[in-house]
Amino acid sequence: MKNKYFGTDGIRGTVNQGNITGEKFFKFGLASGTYFKNQKKSKQIAIIAKDTRLSGYTLEPALVSGLVSGGMHVFTLGPLPTNGLAMLTKSMKANMGIMITASHNPYCDNGLKLFGPDGMKLSDQIEKKIEKLIDARNTKQLTNPKLLGRVKRLEDGNEKYIEILKKNFPKNFHLRGTKIVLDCANGAGYKAAPTLLRQLGAKVISIGIKPNGFNINDKCGSTCPSKIQSAVRKFKAHAGIAFDGDADRIIMCDERGKIIDGDQIIAMLARRWKSKKILKGGVIGTLMSNYGLEIFLRNEKIKFFRSKVGDRYVKEKMKKLNFNLGGEQSGHIILGKFATTGDGLMVALEVLFSLRKRKKASKLLNVFKPLPQILENVTVKDKNIIDEPKCKNAIKKANKLMKNKGRLLVRKSGTEPKIRIMGESYDKNLILKCIKIIRRSIK
Repeated sequence: MKNKYFGTDGIRGTVNQGNITGEKFFKFGLASGTYFKNQKKSKQIAIIAKDTRLSGYTLEPALVSGLVSGGMHVFTLGPLPTNGLAMLTKSMKANMGIMITASHNPYCDNGLKLFGPDGMKLSDQIEKKIEKLIDARNTKQLTNPKLLGRVKRLEDGNEKYIEILKKNFPKNFHLRGTKIVLDCANGAGYKAAPTLLRQLGAKVISIGIKPNGFNINDKCGSTCPSKIQSAVRKFKAHAGIAFDGDADRIIMCDERGKIIDGDQIIAMLARRWKSKKILKGGVIGTLMSNYGLEIFLRNEKIKFFRSKVGDRYVKEKMKKLNFNLGGEQSGHIILGKFATTGDGLMVALEVLFSLRKRKKASKLLNVFKPLPQILENVTVKDKNIIDEPKCKNAIKKANKLMKNKGRLLVRKSGTEPKIRIMGESYDKNLILKCIKIIRRSIK
């Protein structure tokens, strides 16, 4: 059964509409606080971080109000990357962590991502339990006035996060002599990322570090990597790094300005970790992972499995199979040796660690030849349209055309009102033809 509030990656939508209102966020805070409070009787602590959207100033107080009304003590951290929130939830032994963000979506959207005391995103089962509490009568969850929670702002969240990241690398690790173009998407990583890279000695050319509440992901960041491409060429940098709004995904470019997606980064890390005997089990990708990655890993004798789209599903499968590397083409990459969720900055450090001996990014990161892949996003009013007979027949027809020549994937976006149509084949015209057939049945 489909979740009522939670999608692929938390709750997300347009601000002041549907689920993204102050009223709803009060209920989300009260319900999630009630659930986690009942799991752990000793401490009653929730930690909240956010990205840089103006709407965060509206939604955060409502969320806090719900949590303290249920008896939770709350620490607010301000703008902080998503995995920073996950790490601090675990290190501070909190009951739960909440990230207020709409990730790569435009400023007009917002949402939240929930983390348990282990720093992990929640399973579908726990989300369903919280959804029941959201729809229950609030009066049953409201605490005695004597037991109301307290709220405290912590100003050193980014500093704590940076120190945790540094501890995962040798003390003598430095980036002196390395020139990096960094695009923080005017989002949650705008403080931590340039600070850390400069502390390590890198020369940093920064883009997207002046958030104004409206410019998050606006023609910048991982969804618009052309910014780092041109800047790398202009400044003759060694590499370019772009994050999304909550800094949990990464897209890179090499010294020539060629884009490096998540699949190529995963392939590089898998080969390196295998040679260093760090890799456990194999690699988890998703339904969207390029088939070229699968072929490469097979040739390297590295196991590869696919999960549903969404980094929490990747992590769940990694945990189930005891793998320590997985991720998505979009740049959500989970380094299970270090983190419980995607972390753009952590992945950047791991790549830069490999580049420190003056290897060229173009040689290190162009690992396999991807199959030509075309992704088309179709905006719709109702995503269930792909379950209609007309659409099902079109997908069947397109798959028949594509048979043995590539692969097609049609799915509902878990974060936006869109249908995503992806095709892979050495025959580009065939991909376009198949996508056209499916698109006509949707519009």
